[in-house]
Amino acid sequence: MIMLKTIQPRFKPGHLVHHRRYGYRGVVVSVDPICKADSEWYSSNQTQPDRNQPWYHVLVDGSTTITYPAQENLEPDPSRERVDHPLLAHFFSDFRDGRYIRNDQPFSS
Repeated sequence: MIMLKTIQPRFKPGHLVHHRRYGYRGVVVSVDPICKADSEWYSSNQTQPDRNQPWYHVLVDGSTTITYPAQENLEPDPSRERVDHPLLAHFFSDFRDGRYIRNDQPFSS
């Protein structure tokens, strides 16, 4: 039996992030410990990062988009500025000290 090393999530819901490759910024709404996307979606992903790392559901600033990037493609967003996304109020109750406060609303992809 092969035991995979569990990688701890670097980000939590409410953290502001920046995508290293595509340059967008956003806020983490949910975290999966490994990629939960099906094989078809994963195969269509241009970069195909390792599935065995945390993957994040991110509300993208200035759009209606929710992305699903791997941890290796994200870095902290140093701007500490608010994100503009129509679902913010649905998933977050407040914005304090450069971080959103997650409410109890479940996220389902």
